[in-house]
Amino acid sequence: MAEISACMICADLGIEAEPREDHAAYIASWLKVLKNDKRAIFQAAAHAERAAAYLHSLQPGAASKDGALLAAAA
Repeated sequence: MAEISACMICADLGIEAEPREDHAAYIASWLKVLKNDKRAIFQAAAHAERAAAYLHSLQPGAASKDGALLAAAA
């Protein structure tokens, strides 16, 4: 989930991420999970999307995709 969230946030901010060896090892560990549970990627992506949205909501003056201002979590 962390790698997916990081990719989403980097894409939103226009940051080009540099792959590192520890990222590859982390993703390799997920391959074992994905081989055993074909739905795991969808669950991880949904959690990652919620995490990215939460982090965006913490930014001052953050707006949702439809333009409505989001309240920062207290």
